[in-house]
Amino acid sequence: MSFATRKTLAVLGAGTGVVVLAAVGFVWSGVYDIGADEPHWPATHALLETFRQRSIDVRAGKLQVPSDLANPDRVRQGAGNYAAMCAGCHLSPGVDATEMSKGLYPSPPDLTKQAVDEGRAFWAIKHGIKASGMPAWGKSMDDEYIWNMAAFIQELPKLDAASYQTLVDSSGGHSHGGGEARPHEHGDSETAPHEHHEEMPREHHDQGDADHHADAPTPMSHSHPPGTPPHQDAPEVPPDPRSTPSASPTPTAPESHDEPHDHHPPF
Repeated sequence: MSFATRKTLAVLGAGTGVVVLAAVGFVWSGVYDIGADEPHWPATHALLETFRQRSIDVRAGKLQVPSDLANPDRVRQGAGNYAAMCAGCHLSPGVDATEMSKGLYPSPPDLTKQAVDEGRAFWAIKHGIKASGMPAWGKSMDDEYIWNMAAFIQELPKLDAASYQTLVDSSGGHSHGGGEARPHEHGDSETAPHEHHEEMPREHHDQGDADHHADAPTPMSHSHPPGTPPHQDAPEVPPDPRSTPSASPTPTAPESHDEPHDHHPPF
């Protein structure tokens, strides 16, 4: 190695060391305001925005979007989950801002006005986005439900407040415990759908056992949108006859005011 080459490498090494020390000193000084009420510097914002966009684009581009994503039943089911899980940050028709959306930085996109590609919407909902307030819903929700939310997001900019509320009210999503929560880990279904197998009920050969279950409540029967993973809804529980008030209730003694009562101040 020539003297000139060694000198060049030494200069580069020294320069790199100075940059590293300067970066460490900058971080350690605490001069950068990390508060969510103080915007990033323009250069920092541009760097983070590009980093985020490219990261999502690369991963969302590998997804296989369901061919029936525009099915109205998918859109309807996704409406309920969106209203329960997303509207507080990403808003709903007729709502300009919420306490949550005003306090987050970077500001969450207003999905009532901004269309989002299906694959990008699915990926962001499932995996979340670091340091943005966007949670990874895939840790508790199956892919089919997330696709239904992505389907609804495609329709959201076309809705007014009344049509939005109609869809939410007619949706089974997130309001009846329809199996959105994942009871156990499933295989990854981002690139290929997976099959669900339901076990047949066990036959009871013991007549006594059959008699024991004869009066058990039966599950509610109603339809679910395409792609909904198999599940069993909560059974209808008949009212307890002991809790039914009698025709002639026994008069109760008036409440005594001799003992002091606890008064809790409002929050």
